[in-house]
Amino acid sequence: MASHDLFERIRQRLESLNRSERKVAEVILADPLTATGLSIATLAQRASVSEPTVNRFCRSFETKGYPDFKIKLAQSLAGGTPYISRNVEPEDDAASYADKIFGASVAALDDARRALDSRSIERAVDYLIQAKQISFFGLGASGPVAQDAQHKFFRFNLPVMVYEDVLMQRMVAAASHTGDVIVIISYTGRTRELVDIAELGRSSGAVVLGITAPSSPLAAQCTETLEVVTPEDTDVYMPMTSRMIHLALIDVLATGVTLRRGEGFLPHLKKIKDSLQATRYPHEK
Repeated sequence: MASHDLFERIRQRLESLNRSERKVAEVILADPLTATGLSIATLAQRASVSEPTVNRFCRSFETKGYPDFKIKLAQSLAGGTPYISRNVEPEDDAASYADKIFGASVAALDDARRALDSRSIERAVDYLIQAKQISFFGLGASGPVAQDAQHKFFRFNLPVMVYEDVLMQRMVAAASHTGDVIVIISYTGRTRELVDIAELGRSSGAVVLGITAPSSPLAAQCTETLEVVTPEDTDVYMPMTSRMIHLALIDVLATGVTLRRGEGFLPHLKKIKDSLQATRYPHEK
């Protein structure tokens, strides 16, 4: 397996490792950049294990030993920001849990950036730029993301609405026509109502764009998808990193539409921005 997958492999196998090897993995995952510079003796000391245990751990990840493992560890860092797998613990202080949450968010955004399919973005922007009207659908934690999308897209001189109620979403999908675009935001892509609504919208002639998980039931019903993959389990935990990725994707789409409109559209955007000047105190000099 490619070296850039090493962090993910360690994270996935963490619970299956024996007690001693898990200690080694936890030290590495806690500060991977520092770990690339540690001697085997120092790493063993920090993990409270023996040097043979460290070597055994390294070989279990298909490396020839600790020196080879460190090289692949450094290559993993070069490939992107590793996901910080440490869970928030009951005894964590504010500095600890804040660091863990920010670290996980930065890593998840970086992973999403590298996995993004630019061709899917181009196709989604094509649909949005030609839309007669756009409707954003989101339930639960995806509702605020849909609200943010409306806040961005109303600037484009298009009818833009947001719906967070399943019954309204269903009626809007049924009343859609060719030229309408429905954007459905769902991290899991497994909400039954949204899958039905996507199918209903397409059968009515609308284009349905999904910001959702790949190979999900919702993705199968969408005209085009922007796929989101993170290690976050929203069946257990409240959505955090996935929500940030969705917000970033909304910004990507809004920027794509702005660029397609060209420089002639910029005075319109400036007019909207200038309308807020009277509502703010001036900057202090």
